Amino acid sequence: MRLKKKERVFIYDTTLRDGSQTEGISFSIEDKIEILRKLDSFGIDYVEGGWPSSNPRDKEFFERAEKLKLKRTKLTAFGSTCKHGISASKDTGLRALANCFADTVCIFGKTWDFHVTDALKISLHENLRMVEDSVRYLRSKKKNVIFDCEHFFDGYKSNRTYAIDVIKAAVKGGAEWIVLCDTNGGSLPDEVSEATKDVKDSVDVSLGIHCHNDSDLAVACSLAAVESGARMVQGTINGLGERCGNANLCSVMPNLLIKMGYDLGQMDMKRLTTLSGFVGETANVSPDSGLPYVGRRAFAHKGGVHVSALSRDPRTYEHTSPDSVGNERRILISDMSGKASITAKLKELGISVEEKENKAILKRIKELEAKGYQFEGAEASFELLVKRFKGNVVKPFEVVGFRMHIDEVGDNDIISEAIIKVVDRFGNIEHTASDGDGPVNALDGALRKALSRFYPVINSVRLTDYKVRVLDEKAATAATVRVLIRSTDGKDSWTTVGVSPNVIEASLLALIDSMEYAILKHESRTK
Repeated sequence: MRLKKKERVFIYDTTLRDGSQTEGISFSIEDKIEILRKLDSFGIDYVEGGWPSSNPRDKEFFERAEKLKLKRTKLTAFGSTCKHGISASKDTGLRALANCFADTVCIFGKTWDFHVTDALKISLHENLRMVEDSVRYLRSKKKNVIFDCEHFFDGYKSNRTYAIDVIKAAVKGGAEWIVLCDTNGGSLPDEVSEATKDVKDSVDVSLGIHCHNDSDLAVACSLAAVESGARMVQGTINGLGERCGNANLCSVMPNLLIKMGYDLGQMDMKRLTTLSGFVGETANVSPDSGLPYVGRRAFAHKGGVHVSALSRDPRTYEHTSPDSVGNERRILISDMSGKASITAKLKELGISVEEKENKAILKRIKELEAKGYQFEGAEASFELLVKRFKGNVVKPFEVVGFRMHIDEVGDNDIISEAIIKVVDRFGNIEHTASDGDGPVNALDGALRKALSRFYPVINSVRLTDYKVRVLDEKAATAATVRVLIRSTDGKDSWTTVGVSPNVIEASLLALIDSMEYAILKHESRTK
């Protein structure tokens, strides 16, 4: 059923400010500029760039951003109300906002009486003066003002009358948007819905919502607010933010557009997964594969019964099409797989097999997984396994021997050296060695050095991730280990697996698969 398009909802992204408060994240000025470009290209309505008066980095960011020609986004400067006891026109922070090139500014003020009296230690009346005066001053400087009601829902529960009085003060000063903030992230969706409706009935102004995720309800509360009359949602890409993060716009936006039928303007939701990945990479944060809509596991299917039903109609186990958000369906291969899973995965890879081959491949996979292999996270190794089984490929090389030397040099410095002998498919031999920071690094270097003579494409391949899993902890140092290696050639990425009681051998098996996959992929492209 196609939803009837509802009213316009505006998206306000605060990744560059609230998102930068995530533990372990520090955006450079260049990072912020590139993220701003991406958000503008995607079609985000407002992007909060930071606090121009708080630090030199944000000040320089706004100076550089002024030169950008943004097409869709309104870059927004952030700040607070004036300090108590002084007029807004004399407050240095507000003057910095007034002098900033951004036409839109967002300031926050206290709406919780407890915060006013116990945190700021001022009178409730003085707080109302600060809010109204600050908004009016910025409006006098021709700024469009968004007022964030900090701790609104806590304040509403504590003293409804005062919380709404603060909003009325901001509106009297000229605020064009009032944003209700669940700053501590402790509100429930029904509480947010009820309070939003009350404010909408009490004050004639456009409303927004800003939720934190401390109760894992930020997205649900944001959607509840929209259904109750809010027409702006503030959040971050991938849910970045202080403590447990902010409302994840990568969930909010598709829910609003696809599920609820709201108008989000010119956004191309099919680019959402790419946007999520870009921000994650720029923030240097390992991707959360379990994120709804954009995560690598969002449309991954493992159970044989599920895959069998999916092959008949994807709606059986997918709430929306992965294409709608630029993601992709993944069929995982494991010892839980049935024939339908194998068939679907091979179809995805462009490989056809007969019924007997399907059964034999499934049997082989289950035998290997019983030994510790795992193909659901190593699809390149699975593809090689099938092609070798069918006799579709001639191995481009073979490792006929290797040795490792680990020596102590100087003041307790440990040096690893790998010596390896490789034979290509034509019988040519390369015997070489390489040092490394550790035995696996040395082995990787030696294998690359040997293979690059025969296959120059290896020079473009690099490792991006290396994981070791002990499969039987009770066996201690004699335990079998599984090594997963993720590699890239700059265009594509792939994962391979190796299993052995010897971590060096397990690593070598995964490395061999990775190099072989790269070579065969390159050869298939150049045929």
